[in-house]
Amino acid sequence: MPERRELYRSPNGDAWFLAREPTTGNAFILHQPNAPSGGRLSPIELGEFLRSNVNGPEHQALLRLIGTLVEVPPYA
Repeated sequence: MPERRELYRSPNGDAWFLAREPTTGNAFILHQPNAPSGGRLSPIELGEFLRSNVNGPEHQALLRLIGTLVEVPPYA
C-alpha cells in the first residue's frame, strides 16, 4: 500500500493524494472519486497530472506543496 498525503478534496467528495511507493520511492498522484462515482483509486503519473488541467484546485494544491520544499534563506 503506498504512503499518501491528501492534497485536495473537492466539494463533491473526490480526493487527490500525493503518494509514494515505499519499495521504490516513486511518487505519483492517487485520485479517489466520490462513492457515487465508484470510489476506485486511480494512480496518475506526476508529469501526466501536471500537464492536464493545470488550473484545477488539485493542481494548485500540489504546486503549493512543492513550493514549501524551497526554503529561502533570510538576507543578512
